[in-house]
This record gives sequence, C-alpha cells and structure tokens, in this order.
Amino acid sequence: MIPPRLRLPAGLLLAALSVVAPSASAAPPATADVIASGLEWLANRQSRRGSWSANEGRYPTAITAIAGTALLMEGSTTAQGRYAEPIRRSVDFLISRARPNGLIGDPKDDDRYTYGHGFAMLFLSQVLGEEDDDRRREELVGVLTRAVEFSGRAQTKDGGWGYVSAADGNDFDEGSTTITQVQGLRGCRNAGIAVPREIIDRAIGYVHACTLPDGGVQYSSKGGGGRPAISAAAIAALFNAGEEDDTHVPRMLAYARKHLGNIANNSFGHWHYAHFYYAQVMYREEGESWETYRDQVERRLVEEAQRDPQGTYWTQGYIGHAYTTATNLTILQLDKGMLPIYQR
Repeated sequence: MIPPRLRLPAGLLLAALSVVAPSASAAPPATADVIASGLEWLANRQSRRGSWSANEGRYPTAITAIAGTALLMEGSTTAQGRYAEPIRRSVDFLISRARPNGLIGDPKDDDRYTYGHGFAMLFLSQVLGEEDDDRRREELVGVLTRAVEFSGRAQTKDGGWGYVSAADGNDFDEGSTTITQVQGLRGCRNAGIAVPREIIDRAIGYVHACTLPDGGVQYSSKGGGGRPAISAAAIAALFNAGEEDDTHVPRMLAYARKHLGNIANNSFGHWHYAHFYYAQVMYREEGESWETYRDQVERRLVEEAQRDPQGTYWTQGYIGHAYTTATNLTILQLDKGMLPIYQR
C-alpha cells in the first residue's frame, strides 16, 4: 500500500530541508574562475524555450535537468541569485513536458526517455525544497507525485529500468538508467513526495544482482560485464538510498578505485560520466581521500576547459558540450554542499 504523501506547511518543510551545508574550503582561483565562466556559458546557451539539448537537438529533458542542477549548485534558486531566471525557465520547460501518465519528457525527442525522467525528478525535487510560492509548490508536488508513480510502473521485473519503460522496452533493463531513477526517487522522497519503499528495495536488489565477484557492476541484469562508469554510479545510488553500510560496497569501491583512481586513465570510455558519479562517491568519503581526488580532478578539468565569447565549456563526443559542461560543473561544485541530494 502506498503511504499518504507527507504534508507539511511550506515554511516547516523548507526548514526541514534547509540542511546546514558543510563548511567548504574556497576553490583555488583558477578553479573558481572556470566554474564562474562555465556557469555563464551554460546560462548563455539556454534556448528561448528554457531548454538545453544534446547534439542534433536530442535529449532536451535530460540535458535541461542536468544543466539546471549545475546552476542550482551555484546557490541560486528560482527566486533569487544570479541564475534565478534561467533556473525558472528550466523549471517551466520541464513542467511543460510532464505528461498525464507521469512521464517527464517527450518520446519524440527523448527516445531514451527514462534518462530525462530520472534527471528531471532529481532537479525538480531540489527546486521544490526551496520553492516558497504556494502555487508553484503545488504544481511541482503534482508533477513529482505522478512522476514517482510512473517510475514505479516503468520498473522491470528484475528491479531495474531500461532506456524506456518496462512495457515499452520488453522488460529490458540496464545500469545507468537505473541509477538515474534511484537518485531521482531519493530526491523526491527528501522533498516530501511519497516513494513506496518496495520500489527502492527492488532497485537495491537489482544492483546487488548485477554486482560481480570483483565488485564491478555489469551493464544489465542479463550480463554485459563490469563497467567502471556504471559501478561508480551504482555506489552513488546505494549511498543515496541510505545503504552506505551495504555489504557489497567495499568490493564495489575497490573496483571503482582500481579503474577510476587514476585521473589520467581514459581506457574505459565515458570518462566524464564515470567521474560525474565517482566524484559523488569520493565526496561522501570525505577527508584525505576526497581532497586528493578533488585536487587531481580539478587540475584535469581546468586544463581541458575551452573558452569562447560566451564563457568556458568542455567538449565530449556524441552527446554534446552542454552535457559535458554541466556534468563537469557538478563535479567542481560538490564542495559547496548546496543541494541535499549531494550532501554528506
């Protein structure tokens, strides 16, 4: 049975979600400059509709949510801050793509729509925690409540998710889209949206079933071999699900460190995606492990940054500059501790 949605007065809910961010050391000047210039580039590249997209206009829901999250991490909200306007426009765009069945996205240009749905839940749930306009809060709660219900229906019999819903994809699942659902659902739960525990438990069981003896997490419940990027993402998802003491985590961490601990290692593919999640894992580790990793990844990202008249950006293969720039800005801003989903 699905429990009733948590109902709190707006002010009380905001107080409950206003977690005091951990004190963060100031970023080195070169890093701070790249962050500031990268955020400007993102804001300048937002479309008039309020969206960003991948190459060839693909995946606008996912890329808009990832870019909007990067802007939120700067400290702006929909009501105040340097990026309040582009954040509001991002929210408007994503709400406009919410369908009656709960899906946030449009299969016409989000052919792998589960990604967009998961990232949109994560972004909008972080917005909800700081939204003080009653009408907009009510709208967001409705969108996210239906989105959670859609995710529950879209889950496969093995507890994962595929590029599309279980019904549309013949019950196919794969690791990376599963992680977006777990993080999005956790964000919703943190924001007071009811998330049935059985959905999360089944997803945790899926991650366990996909974890190989060496700690690598395979591509799908059907096989595909261990993947460093998916392994890092799976650890982050377990942490978000409150499973820091999960017995699978130590060997998963050992596998991730083996393949991702060397910042210069590009042999496994999807470097930016992998470190988008591995950085979240290392941030939760705290102390010297995080500081050493942070310094190394910052140096690499600062060196790889490119500039044009609109600001600083990063390139990456077939997905596109907005995606890579937003994921790298997420890595570089974790130390700010601004968003509940990324806090320790």
